Amino acid sequence: MYCQVGAFGRDFIGMSSGMDVASLQKIRKYCAVLLGIWLVGCVDGGSKASQDKPKGPTVSVRQMELIQETLRTFPEGTEFSLGFIHDGKTHYFGARLVHGHSKEVANSDHLFEIGSITKVFTSTLLTSLVLEGQVRLEDPIQKHIGFRLGTAQEITFEQLANHTSGLPRMPSNLDLFEDPDNPYRAYDDQKMKEYLVNHLALNHPPGTQYEYSNLGAGLLGSLVAELSGSPYDEFVRDKVFSEYEMLHSTTDRTKIRGKLVPGLDPDGKETPNWDFDALAGAGAVFSSVKDLAKFGNAQFDSTDTKLVMTQQPTFIPNDEFKVGLGWHILNREDGKELLWHNGGTGGYSSSMALDVQSKQGIIVLSNVSAFHPFRSSVDQLCLSLMETLKK
Repeated sequence: MYCQVGAFGRDFIGMSSGMDVASLQKIRKYCAVLLGIWLVGCVDGGSKASQDKPKGPTVSVRQMELIQETLRTFPEGTEFSLGFIHDGKTHYFGARLVHGHSKEVANSDHLFEIGSITKVFTSTLLTSLVLEGQVRLEDPIQKHIGFRLGTAQEITFEQLANHTSGLPRMPSNLDLFEDPDNPYRAYDDQKMKEYLVNHLALNHPPGTQYEYSNLGAGLLGSLVAELSGSPYDEFVRDKVFSEYEMLHSTTDRTKIRGKLVPGLDPDGKETPNWDFDALAGAGAVFSSVKDLAKFGNAQFDSTDTKLVMTQQPTFIPNDEFKVGLGWHILNREDGKELLWHNGGTGGYSSSMALDVQSKQGIIVLSNVSAFHPFRSSVDQLCLSLMETLKK
């Protein structure tokens, strides 16, 4: 059994953070114990289940136990939307916690904030521009940014996408406590430029160290949008959502017409959605499990060059994982690898894992707050469900 979960999403802003070896070792031991507990959980009556691997619209007893025991960790009204990619088929399962019990719900086309999974789309926009010849991965961003950065050290587009730019997690002139219910709404292009010109301080030389940076991904989103000549929301719609028939996905909350699952705070109370401006490329997307499954299945197409480019290792922080462009590449004990990313905002947590070699995947969307003390259980559920797909 393999279980690996980075503590992505536990910082205040609720989006992914970095991994270290000590944390991974602790999580592996914890997951092994927790999985043993989950496997003896009770199955609520009325839910569909089969004894073995998923067939058609059903989930197995083992998968049901994992889902239900995880769901019961969270407050009343918590909702999971799950996608299973296996044996050339994709099926969905939804569950909501009602009076302490798991109730099956049809929510595969309902929208959730997906937080940092957005970064994979941002990197896909970058590879689109690379293939069009507009930019190279190794190009310094100083060639394209239009103003003088407050550092003489060159930062490349690749380094923004694989978190080796040296940029800090967040810009120092973003006050997350000014509007904690919607912390990114007021951070616009002018504020980001002011930081990059007057306050920029790199934590390490670019290209030498992995350090997760929401600022770096947000800056990358701003740069690729500028190079495309379109706002970020239009560029990602044209190059990702439309191309992969992700009909419900958007970065613009005003364009959502119903089917938005309310986000919950750690106490289970509804909490406001987050709006993004300059840092949209770091976490602005709303999506459904059905849309993300389409994107996941597209990752298995070896002829889709822009997606294949995002999957290639570009930096190896340690023996536990590699970093592609956007994707984190986790090493499994059977020698295979998983593409993985998660996300978290004030009212939501998400996790997505893909085995490209076996063409299998799990997607978990939820309205679990990134600030909930057991938020990492969403990642543990995703990776534990991946284990149930092994042939």
